[in-house]
Amino acid sequence: MTASASAPDSPAPDSVTPDSVTPDSPAVDSTGPAATASATATAAAQRPWRGVLVATALPLREDLSVDHDRYAEHCAWLVANGCDGVVPNGSLGEYQVLTPEERAAVVRTAVAAIGGARVMPGVAAYGSAEARRWAEQAAEAGCGAVMLLPPNAYRADERAVVAHYAEVAGAGLPVVAYNNPIDTKVDLVPELLARLHGEGHVQGVKEFSGDVRRAYRIAELAPELDLLVGADDVLLELAVAGAKGWVAGYPNALPRASVELYRAAVAGDLTTALPLYRRLHPLLRWDSRVEFVQAIKLSMDVVGRHGGRCRPPRVPLAPEQEAAVRAATEKAVAAGLT
Repeated sequence: MTASASAPDSPAPDSVTPDSVTPDSPAVDSTGPAATASATATAAAQRPWRGVLVATALPLREDLSVDHDRYAEHCAWLVANGCDGVVPNGSLGEYQVLTPEERAAVVRTAVAAIGGARVMPGVAAYGSAEARRWAEQAAEAGCGAVMLLPPNAYRADERAVVAHYAEVAGAGLPVVAYNNPIDTKVDLVPELLARLHGEGHVQGVKEFSGDVRRAYRIAELAPELDLLVGADDVLLELAVAGAKGWVAGYPNALPRASVELYRAAVAGDLTTALPLYRRLHPLLRWDSRVEFVQAIKLSMDVVGRHGGRCRPPRVPLAPEQEAAVRAATEKAVAAGLT
């Protein structure tokens, strides 16, 4: 794998670039709406993982090759519908079954579609050196941050975890840790996260353990470490507990309703958030199931997006699973939650 892997099969559409602030920006009223927008953009540039970043599903052609045109359009569509950025090459993006050339090209396609500032690729790999090379490729592509699982080829101890994150942080981009002890068997407990943050290796954590109590312990031990919702079906609980962002799955199919839910939840507007959360939860809970990729892609198909097939070894949903996802998605569409 090299950072100079081949380009996408087709050019991406014109960029849809999020708001940004540069040193040459004109002065604005320090008290008016423009000042608020400027401050928001500056904060986003400093912590580009905040807000709703969609762990993007990857559209494939009938021959299971990557459809870069559709992927670029999908990234732009998510931003146009209120999402703040994208996370390519996560588990939802099937990174484990991509070639190195495909994986690098997916990142470049996302950057071309929405600008690099709010693209946070997953850089997980079995080896720390390979993960660092992916982080270097992300930096060269213009990304604002990267997301990194702990070592997952074996049950790594604390020393190995710290060395792993230190190596990847050396690439120069901010690192958001991804805690998924269910799949990796390595648990980034709050005490370890506080150490990683204190030593400057991580700036945030995507929390997928499902244990919402950890939010409060993390805040006590590392108050400057940004907590990101990592599982769709604990969004409300972690938002109320102080989450600063959401690395999200179901906005791939329902971006507007998902963004509305997130904004209301982090604002403490439970009058809006709780009924919406209840209506979406039959779908959101699929994000924590083994078949989450197939489920989210099916929901995309139901709402008129291109979800499509997955690469092996993933197989289609069982008939009863497909029926449940389809029914829940159709109910959401009928309720106007698209």
